[in-house]
Amino acid sequence: MRITKPIQSTAGLFALALSAFAQTTMQEHPEAYPRADIEYGARLYSEHCDRCHGANGAGVAGINLASGKFRSATTDGQLRMVITNGFPTAGMPPFRLDIADLTGLVAWLRNMNAIDRGSLKPGDPARGRVLFEGKGACESCHRVNAHGSRKGPDLSDIGTLRSAGYLERILVDPNGQLLPINRPVHLVTRAGKAYDGRRLNEDTYTVQMMDTDGHLQSFVKADLREFKVSTKSAMTSYKGELKPDELADLVAYMLSLKGAQ
Repeated sequence: MRITKPIQSTAGLFALALSAFAQTTMQEHPEAYPRADIEYGARLYSEHCDRCHGANGAGVAGINLASGKFRSATTDGQLRMVITNGFPTAGMPPFRLDIADLTGLVAWLRNMNAIDRGSLKPGDPARGRVLFEGKGACESCHRVNAHGSRKGPDLSDIGTLRSAGYLERILVDPNGQLLPINRPVHLVTRAGKAYDGRRLNEDTYTVQMMDTDGHLQSFVKADLREFKVSTKSAMTSYKGELKPDELADLVAYMLSLKGAQ
């Protein structure tokens, strides 16, 4: 966030757009922002914002991002708009960040007045990749950039779609985060052939699935003798299987998966 003109009008515009800070700071709602999002956001702030706003958020005259005192804009969505659109005429460029990045950056801005950035330990993507391909055995179900299995969802661009907090939750509680479209299915045709896999699409008359061998299958429901959709994820929980640092590293790697750049 670059602001080169520390004049009153610039400060006024920025403060006007960021008043949401006062409504939902970490001190008032300590449960509102997952730790994983805050840690990821702190890293992004260091990359994008430190140069102008400083580590403590007070690098621009008349603006203190850590103060929690602003005049308007009452939602996180409005704060995302400020970051996305910027104020080019006042020296702040727009930032084209994806959903995961915006979620993290907002989480840190909301909490930088309550948390010492030095106490945060964001994961390491390189170590996370080793876990993904090794101990975590993630490639046995998931595919990344043409490598791995098609049993589970392709994760090649998961870092643009899901926040750090969501990724951490699904790793420790897969059932609680299971999307309806990814639910396991079991079906048997009228000819007696059984299929198991992951639901991809379903309408009134048909269902499409990815079977356990990674093959796309499509069926007319009238041709099925049995069709069951499970609410239990085929993914096992990593709770207790990975240490907290390992979990953070795995999340960091998944956040780095941004698809074709």
